[in-house]
Amino acid sequence: MDQSLQGRAAVVTGGAAGLGLAIATRLRAGGALVSIWDRDEAALARAEDFDRRLVDVTDADAVDRAARESRAALGGLEILVANAGILGPVTETWKVTPEAFRQVTDVNLVGAFLCLRAVVPLMLEIPRERRWGRIVTISSIQGKEGTAQASAYAASKAGLIGLTKAIGKELSQEGILVNAVAPVVMATAMMQELTPDRLNFLLSRIPMGRLPEVDEAAEMVAWLCSPACSFSTGAVFDLSGGRATF
Repeated sequence: MDQSLQGRAAVVTGGAAGLGLAIATRLRAGGALVSIWDRDEAALARAEDFDRRLVDVTDADAVDRAARESRAALGGLEILVANAGILGPVTETWKVTPEAFRQVTDVNLVGAFLCLRAVVPLMLEIPRERRWGRIVTISSIQGKEGTAQASAYAASKAGLIGLTKAIGKELSQEGILVNAVAPVVMATAMMQELTPDRLNFLLSRIPMGRLPEVDEAAEMVAWLCSPACSFSTGAVFDLSGGRATF
């Protein structure tokens, strides 16, 4: 068992199910102490092996409070995985309501910003000579390609890539590395929102001919959160089975 994260304190947003839970489980297997944040109270109740916080990442006050509470519960806060996200409407851009577009952007992009805004200052409180931090945002291949009928989702995930690159540069001298992962669709609850035709369309674009497992994504995130990742920051790591072209 890889123990490279032994004793490190981590927060995973959207961590009560799906990819977030797989990431939290993998970080814990590596020795990390993990706090999961989620707005799904029932899912949180089932994730009983973790420190748990009921958090809506679009609520700045709730995010600030959860960051302080998680740090107190874990004895520190060194890793943030900004995973919380929603799919939103799957339709042509001009058919998306302003309210739906804003909701997707608020969760996927503004929510990640609020988490960074709350957690980074806590990380920076540690003196530079002892400071160590890792931040991973979960973007999407759709944020790089601008997939048709997913404008709100694609735009929010593209914005998340820009946010990751910007803060990665800002923290490059601070002992905190910030990177993004850009997966294709995975077998999670989000996939259940897709019609069979839409899912087949997305699958047809993956040269390897299959969807990634959440454990494969969690493994990539775990590496980015570990000391083994030491000279990558502000970067985007594809998990696309060959779909990514840049």
